Amino acid sequence: MKSISRHENEILRLVTLRGTCSIAELAEQLGVSDETVRRHVRPLVDRGQVEKVHGGIVMPDRMREAPMERRMGENRAAKQAIGAAVAARIEDGDSLILDSGSTTAFVALALSRKSHLRVITNATEIARILVRQASNRVYLVGGEMGGDQLATFGPQAIDFLRRFNVRHAILSIGGINERQELLNFDLDEAEFARAAIDQATTVTVAADHSKFRRGALVKVCDARDIDAFVTDRDPPGAFREAISARNAELVVTGTDTR
Repeated sequence: MKSISRHENEILRLVTLRGTCSIAELAEQLGVSDETVRRHVRPLVDRGQVEKVHGGIVMPDRMREAPMERRMGENRAAKQAIGAAVAARIEDGDSLILDSGSTTAFVALALSRKSHLRVITNATEIARILVRQASNRVYLVGGEMGGDQLATFGPQAIDFLRRFNVRHAILSIGGINERQELLNFDLDEAEFARAAIDQATTVTVAADHSKFRRGALVKVCDARDIDAFVTDRDPPGAFREAISARNAELVVTGTDTR
């Protein structure tokens, strides 16, 4: 078997550390051309050690989202802090859309202290949490149920969502790429999030630090399309600049889960 080259080892080390790397980033780190990087990436792809995406590579499991039950246990303290920070932005009686995700589930838990909310969600767990407060009105979006997500998607879900105009859309994401685009793993998830953005006055994205520089398959929106980003650690400089250029609010809870 052919031994792995020094460049291949370094590429593998970098993508393992970051989860996703662009060809340009790797070329800069290695001090070589983009074509040299691509030549050394090919055997890694052939061996299944990395996967190709547009303009870069990712670790194989980074393009697939873990089941909801597992994600609820990951970075739990960070997500609890993010949930509390988002809930602090919501007033009793507010109207909001919450999409499916482990972080938005923690937002829902924090929102359980609020009252008279009008909530539209495609996530069964979020609906279950918020319907316990008798003064809330909770609308569970219909559509095809996704097993791992415990949520509904598809054309029926989008049609139902478009009947509402709300004050807040609170969204989860799967990753943020080097172009400062917010991403999701699944086309149906991304389409639901885009529809939510269209129906809301204010768009807040809730995401823990694991989403920074993480690849996912489908673009949801650009940084300029949101009004607030709530996270647990300072994001990379380029993303901070993109948020600042939009005059969006960056909220960092300061929770250190390292």
